Amino acid sequence: MKEGEPLTIQLAQVDWIHLDECVQQVTDQEVQFVPLAPGMEATVMRFEIDDQRYVLKVWDKDSKPGIAKQYRLLSKLYQSGIRVSKPYGWGLDDQQNQVLLTSYDGEPVTQLTQTKLTHLAERLMEVHRYPVNEVGVGEDGEYISRTDFVQYFFPQIELHEDIHEHLTNLIQHAQIRQECLIHGDYNLGNILEMDGNYTIIDWTNGQYGDSRYDIAWSVFLITIYNGESYGEMYRAQFARAASDVYTLEEEQIFGAIACLRWILLRRVGDVPMGPDVMERVYSMAVHNPYLNEHLL
Repeated sequence: MKEGEPLTIQLAQVDWIHLDECVQQVTDQEVQFVPLAPGMEATVMRFEIDDQRYVLKVWDKDSKPGIAKQYRLLSKLYQSGIRVSKPYGWGLDDQQNQVLLTSYDGEPVTQLTQTKLTHLAERLMEVHRYPVNEVGVGEDGEYISRTDFVQYFFPQIELHEDIHEHLTNLIQHAQIRQECLIHGDYNLGNILEMDGNYTIIDWTNGQYGDSRYDIAWSVFLITIYNGESYGEMYRAQFARAASDVYTLEEEQIFGAIACLRWILLRRVGDVPMGPDVMERVYSMAVHNPYLNEHLL
């Protein structure tokens, strides 16, 4: 199935665990699914019923995240006013692949401006301010996961002694917290734009975590994929608005942690590349006092 090539399916073919009442009434209709840009973890399709557009995401690849939790998290965030897609339902297809149905909220952000970067930074900080209970206590623990930071974000690190040793030293300085909700992979591919609104998607990595890391990873990705000038403008938004979150030293430490994660992911699998990406990563490694270029 190619991007943009329509596919006719009935929603009734899905074994829905939860499904919004307004969609239940039209599940017997045949609808044309238009494939969107495929993700690394799932197949994504758009369709329209009665002038209302939806997105169906099917986890038919190796990744098998807990979509029941993700659906619950999206429901809570949407109800609280966080800019996420409206969840309409989840279930299993005839191959027992997990399926998530949400609103359609536009296309991934491409062109950047300082004003747009300000909005993107504000959306992430809204996520970090989402009121959660103490970790693992009460209702929040039912839909917000708690993971081991190193094991989750640094897969197979034990096979890479140089990165492992470097990261261990940084973790000792950083004292990782698990005190707020984080997105876990806040990048332009996971932010949709439509009519001046920005919607955060793909909450597979959403969990209790450290806002300093969440910000650092996002700034790192903007810097290496969109250029150092945009990266600096974006970083400055957090520096002004979240000055009480971390010090300059902590910013450098978490910038180093983010860079190490990208270097590890590049070794163990594919990461997006592009013009000047390696040069920018090298520049960040050279100018960060907690890194060195020999890791590349």
